[in-house]
Amino acid sequence: MQDVLAAVGPRLRTIRQQRNCTLAALSEKTGISVSVLSRLESGQRKPSLELLLPIAHAHQVPLDELVGAPPVGDPRVRLKPVKHGDMTVVPLTQQPGGLQAFKMIIGTDRSEPEPRTHEGYEWLYVLGGKLRLVLAEHDIVLKVGEAAEFDTRLPHWFGSTGEAPVELLSLFGPQGERMHTRAKPRDR
Repeated sequence: MQDVLAAVGPRLRTIRQQRNCTLAALSEKTGISVSVLSRLESGQRKPSLELLLPIAHAHQVPLDELVGAPPVGDPRVRLKPVKHGDMTVVPLTQQPGGLQAFKMIIGTDRSEPEPRTHEGYEWLYVLGGKLRLVLAEHDIVLKVGEAAEFDTRLPHWFGSTGEAPVELLSLFGPQGERMHTRAKPRDR
């Protein structure tokens, strides 16, 4: 805790200087005297909320950034997109092996089929645009809300129709796991 407090003064000076702000200008914005600001920056004055809140407001930075608070546990998942040409793949599962989930955005450049085969089973669901799926001798277009599932040992390829990008969810089971969906049959 003492290390965090000791680092506040130099951090305050750095932030002020990055904003090309003088002690006098900061004093005017915050109502804190120049001498108190100077002693805060040099570490001769202990920081308090009464002093730090107006400074954070004047610099328009969160208080955590101003004091260099250590990060706390954040429950949000930070997804890291991966670019492959004009395709963006966002892994939605973190653990290796087993069933994998991906969100994909495929641009219009990927519209020429190059069928491939590999072990596994795949399920696709179209979120936006139109998805062209070439599967063995089939060449179909899936629209928003449509899904397909197939054995990836069959020659397959999927991409954009070339008209606009397509956004989809993909569930892939490397050992051939199949998706199990429960849906009420439609009345026809």
